[in-house]
Amino acid sequence: MSDSHDHHREVRRALAMFDRLAVEHIIHCGDVGGQGVFDELVGRPVTFVWGNTDYQRDVLYAYLESVDIRAPRATPTRIELGGKRFAIFHGHEKGFENAPYKLDVDYILHGHSHVARDESLNGVRIINPGALHRARPKTVATLETSTDELTFYEVDGV
Repeated sequence: MSDSHDHHREVRRALAMFDRLAVEHIIHCGDVGGQGVFDELVGRPVTFVWGNTDYQRDVLYAYLESVDIRAPRATPTRIELGGKRFAIFHGHEKGFENAPYKLDVDYILHGHSHVARDESLNGVRIINPGALHRARPKTVATLETSTDELTFYEVDGV
């Protein structure tokens, strides 16, 4: 998911969908927006990056530590899931456009544009799940790492 901009009700709806789909790890590609969204993510395996509108980072670091959500200190955030290597950006960072040519990863995930994306460049799959704010339709995505199957979902009721 991406670009929730503190619209925690939309995040709650997306997470309910993820629960029905048995999603094992949540990735938020930035512009989280605030504590309300993090409240929805508490207790879930989650990785996120800061976006260009995530202004209260210093205030949120202590809160995130108290609820056991690891805050990123650098971009991209790199993780491995299902034997696949991910680099997570928001999409506004300097050097983002060259990342497929410089990073040794299987996937680059990003947000920022509020537009869903699925393409490959230089053997790297680049995915933007869409956005939960200022987007029509509002979308999230799931990726099955064992089969490389990507599915976009419209978030109902938003």
